[in-house]
Amino acid sequence: MPQHFERVNVIRDVLMKILAIEKEFAYKTAEDFQPHLEAEARSVWELYKSGVIREIYFRADRTSAILILECENLEEAKEILSTLPLVQEGLIYFDFIELAPYPGFERLFKVK
Repeated sequence: MPQHFERVNVIRDVLMKILAIEKEFAYKTAEDFQPHLEAEARSVWELYKSGVIREIYFRADRTSAILILECENLEEAKEILSTLPLVQEGLIYFDFIELAPYPGFERLFKVK
């Protein structure tokens, strides 16, 4: 089993959150995707169960996935998602955004 599937017991506070936005290559058709969708769902499920994918959504305006991952760094997130069947088949790719905690609440607790 790949290393990223065995990460459930990793201490979560040392990992960073990564937003991954799925993009489809424009020249691909629904028929291109069909043979790979079950394998894709299985792979995503394994990543979800392992704690790498923490949240997953579809955009409301199109069929495009938005994932929130917890990884050691951006490179790990890219490496993990590169193993997905739809990426391997050249059907999709991801844009990645590193997320940081919102610091604005600290304003509420400043001593004046």
